[in-house]
Amino acid sequence: MSSVDYVIRVLDSPLQLPAADWNGLLALQADASPFMRWEYLAALHQSGSALPANGWTLQLITLWHGDTLHAATALYLKSHSYGEYVFDWAWASAYQQHGVPYYPKAVIAVPFTPVPGARLLARDPGARATLMKATVAWCEEQGLSSLHMLFANPDDVAAAQDAKLMLRHTVQFHWTNRAPTLGTGVCSLPPEGERFALGRPGGETVLGYRDFEDFLASLAQDKRKKIRQERRKVADAGVRFRWARGRDITQQDWDFFYRCYERTYYEHGNAPYLSRDFFQRMADTMPENWVLFVAERELDGVAKPVATSLIAISADIDCASGPKSPQDLVAYGRYWGALERVDCLHFEACYYQPLQWCIEHGVSRFEGGAQGEHKMARALLPVKTTSAHWLAHPAFADAVERFLEREGAGITDYLGELAQRSPLRQAD
Repeated sequence: MSSVDYVIRVLDSPLQLPAADWNGLLALQADASPFMRWEYLAALHQSGSALPANGWTLQLITLWHGDTLHAATALYLKSHSYGEYVFDWAWASAYQQHGVPYYPKAVIAVPFTPVPGARLLARDPGARATLMKATVAWCEEQGLSSLHMLFANPDDVAAAQDAKLMLRHTVQFHWTNRAPTLGTGVCSLPPEGERFALGRPGGETVLGYRDFEDFLASLAQDKRKKIRQERRKVADAGVRFRWARGRDITQQDWDFFYRCYERTYYEHGNAPYLSRDFFQRMADTMPENWVLFVAERELDGVAKPVATSLIAISADIDCASGPKSPQDLVAYGRYWGALERVDCLHFEACYYQPLQWCIEHGVSRFEGGAQGEHKMARALLPVKTTSAHWLAHPAFADAVERFLEREGAGITDYLGELAQRSPLRQAD
């Protein structure tokens, strides 16, 4: 099918598109995350978390053939660069210094969510390529300074390269449930979207740790010791954890979680990105995609909640019998907060409890979010993520291209440095 067969429609609300059409397209993609579901985008919109008033103007770029949706992407017009996690403040400053407006710009991303995955939803590579080129053309027609597709998957990257966008790389830290004991000098996972088998010495591939102790056995001795010490500090402080998933998360649990969540932001001098109404919509429309961990301390014989962490999961899990396809399940570390300060509680709530849960439920990967070298000590290994960028101004585009070449070399060197600090037990 050629591009002339498509009709391009630009919508400004998820409510203008049937959920089944969007989610059906999403289901066809590799690396489809729950954050690209219609319900998630609609919750951002309807809760007021991502609206023009706070700098996020949604434009759904859609390609149709007859009454059938063939491709779509969620693009936001931005008046700032907050909530993106691929930082272009220096680019905006350079534009300003030369008297050239940088905002509004266009961003293909999930607001406030640095999770790699499908961005250009398409029925086939041809439709994806057409969508990418049509989106760039639309940005040109709107007189926008630039287009930025953040945390894209390999299919999206290929379409972006075909459309002559520039690539930019960043590093995240992900844990994999494959009981790896790596050879010397091997410390990083493959780029997001690519897969390879990790194994124990002798070449045996092991899919899934038996338990948390089996996971610890895969680490270097100093890392095992440190994790045990950190967990002991939390336990000795009288803190115990419980978890709940989906509709087992009570209204009281969600209320307490939000108290902790917003406190984390206010302690850093910022208002929370997401409203309480947003999380209520998650509880109502996507309950199966959330797991909540609650830290409690006993006070006068009553368990008092003191902290929470919330993770997302990619697919439905039968908690009684385990997952049907463990290799396909991914967990995403998202939010945390505490009302009391306990030494090492952050590590327990955000890493050790979720990793233990992932092991017990056969989840294949836990993504720790943006940045944070400290995650390596918890066996979250570096992963290179990719974004794609188009700048309308030729001179700035040339300057940014040269910058990205230097930055890319620096990322390669950085990954090499991280490889020298492997937390994993080395093969003999």
